[in-house]
Parts: sequence; structure tokens; C-alpha cells
Amino acid sequence: MSALRIAIVGAGPAGFYVAEHLLKQDAHAVEVDLLDRLPTPYGLVRAGVAPDHPKIKAVIRLYEKTAALPGFRFFGGVEVGRDVTVADLSEHYHAVVCAYGAAIDRRLGIPGEQLPGSHTASEFVGWYNAHPDFSEREFELPRRVVVVGNGNVAADMTRVLGLSREELEVTDVADHAIDALADSAVEEIVVVGRRGPAQAAFTNPEVRELGELADCDVVVDPAEVTLDDVSRAFVESDDCTPTSRRNVEIFAGFASRAPAGKRRRIVLRFLGSPVEIKGSGRVESIVVGRNRLVRSDDGRLRAIDTGEREEIECGLVLRSIGYKGMALAGLPFDPDRGTIPNDHGRVIDPGSGEQIPGRYVVGWIKRGPGGVIGTNRKDAQDTVDALLEDVTAGRVPEPSGDASAEAVEALLTERAPGHVTFSGWQAIDRAEVARGEPHGRPRVKFSDVDAMLDVARGQTTAG
Repeated sequence: MSALRIAIVGAGPAGFYVAEHLLKQDAHAVEVDLLDRLPTPYGLVRAGVAPDHPKIKAVIRLYEKTAALPGFRFFGGVEVGRDVTVADLSEHYHAVVCAYGAAIDRRLGIPGEQLPGSHTASEFVGWYNAHPDFSEREFELPRRVVVVGNGNVAADMTRVLGLSREELEVTDVADHAIDALADSAVEEIVVVGRRGPAQAAFTNPEVRELGELADCDVVVDPAEVTLDDVSRAFVESDDCTPTSRRNVEIFAGFASRAPAGKRRRIVLRFLGSPVEIKGSGRVESIVVGRNRLVRSDDGRLRAIDTGEREEIECGLVLRSIGYKGMALAGLPFDPDRGTIPNDHGRVIDPGSGEQIPGRYVVGWIKRGPGGVIGTNRKDAQDTVDALLEDVTAGRVPEPSGDASAEAVEALLTERAPGHVTFSGWQAIDRAEVARGEPHGRPRVKFSDVDAMLDVARGQTTAG
């Protein structure tokens, strides 16, 4: 076999870690092409990480080192399923690794969910992060906002809503969002979680940061963080992580803190599930059902509805209850889990249980949404180990067509003539950084694809 040619669909952390592991191993000569539907790489590190978290984005430097390795190419602005199919890729590559994440927000499934003023996390996060899919959205930011969810994305949205102009203007938040956020009418952000404080999915730093905003108090009713018998037993058990125990302590600290009279306030609420969003033409309130925790027969803690109801007036609801992956033509899909069926990254035919040769998955589309950025590194190693084991065992098929790098370039030039190589992305990157320098900001992002392409076209198409 000549050089092993691998296509990776999705240029987020999972895709870059697969590329890194493949290109740094010594057992086989490998060439990797990383494809993404956007002209920009790095996935949620660029478009999902909160703009006031620049240290998390520093991981991009590692991905830049991967991109500099011999055998690496990036093709941005290429959508698999639209410009090329999985079958097309199989003609030119020994294996296709899907790393395209989980882009669909889970639904609450309650009346009023689709009212104007009720938005998904993807919409709002994409809007303030200059994601091209969402930059044209408009958000009415009223006096009270309700955020549904107790994970880090919910915490990020809450914190961004509470940032002062001074805090916003030193970040790479989208230009169009700075004035809207800084000058908004928002006075109160109510965060509603389905389970108790001991089960909240926030990481400790995300919780602490809520209490460190310059112009935003955190308010917690002591009753909200008083543990019931079930939660107390959970906290004392081996099932409770140190992170969860520390969260409980931080919440209790918030509850004992007197508000400082800042411009805005964050109110943390637990054991509440939305049952209806109400309004005449747009969101006017949300009805929340009170829950209690019970331990089911399998030992898991479940939140069950007590029948008690509370209506909270609000003009905006942001829903952050998790994500699901989406199907890609030519591959099996589990609609319940929102993942591609697999065994350690090997794609499996759910009917026969047999491996589909030359098809692999990594990241959220492999295991479901969860973990932090670094979780993808070990996950990628798991998939790469399986792929290389299959190569050694002769289970990876030869491409059915021309497997040369030139053939792929010709195909993509025909199907996606505006595609962006890594050198094109570097031109976009330099331009964004230059736009930010006069304002003391790390960058001012382009949110329009055509503008990005105009910058990228000034560079060589090789790369």
C-alpha cells in the first residue's frame, strides 16, 4: 500500500486530534485531508467557546502545529452531503472519519417552544460568536431572560448576558453583539435547572465566574440550595464527583452573599422544568413545574413533577438542554442517541452488527455530546488505534478511484470552486487580528462567508 489517504469530515477539535495522531505515528505513511463546510477551522473552539474565555481558545496553537505537519491539507467551504458525498470520498480515500459533532439542539417538547423570543443555545451562542449561520439573527434583550439548562453552555450564555461593556470590549465577541449586549435592557437572568444543585452539570470555574462579573450580582435563595435527603445521600456517596461537591459549596456561598446592588443580577433556580412558554405573538412568560428527586430501581436519580407550578414573566427564553448529531447520507444513524452506531470508532451496520469497512467516527457524533475539549484527544486516539489496527489486518479497502492528492483537488475545484485551503484560512486569521488591533481586541471576526472568501482569494490556492 502507498500512502494511506484519510478524509476527516469536520475540522473541530476531534478532527484535528485524529489528524495529529495519524500524522505523528510511524507505522504507516499517511496523508490527511480535513474538510469542513465553513471556510474557517476549529469548530466550537472558534464558534462555541465563550468570547471571554481566551485561555481555552489557546488550544488552537496545537492545531496550528498539526496543520504544519507534512501530509496535512485543509479544505474549508466544502460540505459533505452537498458538494461531495461519502461515496465520492470513498473513491479517493482509504478511510473516511466523521468528526462533524452534534449541531442540533434538543427540544423541550412543550407548548409555546417555537414562539418568537424562544431560542436555542446554538442560535444565541452562534450570534454572539459571529457564526455565519446565525450572525443575521436579531435578539430582543428584555428586562428578564430565562435560561433553561444547568450545563456550561447555559452558564456561558448567562455570563455573556451579564458582561459590562468594558468586559465585552476586550473579547472577540461579534461586533454586532457588543452594543446589543452592553446596552440591553436586561436586569435579571433566571437560570432554571431540572435537577438539584448537587446534580448541576456546570464545571467549577464556570460557576465561580458567575460571581465575578463586574456589574452583575448572583442571587440564590438559601432554600434552593438546601439539600433534601436524596441529594444529601448522593453528595455523601461515591457516585458524587468532587466537581459536584464543590458546586454545592459555591452555590451555598452565593446564597449567603448579600447582593451588592449591581446593574444586573443572575438568579439560580433548581428542581424546575419548563412545562409551557406563553405569550400572544411572542414570549411573555414561562411556566415552570416544581420537581423532586427520587432514586429509581436502577439506582439513578430522577426528577419527577410534583404538580406545583410557577409562572415567571420574561421576554426571552434561551434553551440549553443538550445537542444531537444529524444523519449523513451513506452512513447509518441512531436517531434516539443522535450518533452514528460504532464500536470504538468503527462504524457498525445496526442491522447486521458488522463493521462497515473504511468508515470511522470520532467526537460527539461518535459518543454523544459531553466532556471538555481535551476529552476528544483520547477519544481520537481510540478511533485512530482502531483504524490502524484495521489497516494492519487488511480490513481497510483500497479506494475505488484515483487516490492521488491531485484528483481530490480537481474534484473539489469542480464541486466547491470557492473552497479555502489552510493558507487561505491564515489570510482570514491575519485580517481578523489586524481588525482587532486598533481596538485592543484579540480579533474582530468576519461573520459573512463572502467577506472571508474575498480575503482568502488573495492567497495561493496551494496548501
